[in-house]
Amino acid sequence: MTALEEKTMPSSCEVEVKNVPGVAILVMRGEIDSSAALPLQTAYAQTNMAPRIVLDFTAVDYMNSTGIALIVGLLAQARTERRIVAASGLSDHYRQIFEITRLSDFIQMYADVDDAIATTA
Repeated sequence: MTALEEKTMPSSCEVEVKNVPGVAILVMRGEIDSSAALPLQTAYAQTNMAPRIVLDFTAVDYMNSTGIALIVGLLAQARTERRIVAASGLSDHYRQIFEITRLSDFIQMYADVDDAIATTA
């Protein structure tokens, strides 16, 4: 597949932004892969500079190394903007990947969104 074909492919990822006082929740659905770049960037831009962001992985079916790189990119941007990022709803498999890759050193992980909001608020 060419880079042009990949850019024009429809994304298998949807990201909905839910704003609560002081926290923006990015509810992700589907697959976090190269096609998720635009939906993730668009959603991040809609967080209205909330000081805390929760990435909700509950409805994520699949995430590959490119998807992890996209999450790292969001973390880097948030860190530059002095914003806190937390993850919720990671499956045991992805929780383990976050730990192995040491991504867990830079993102707090919670069982669900409510715990993430309560702890980061």
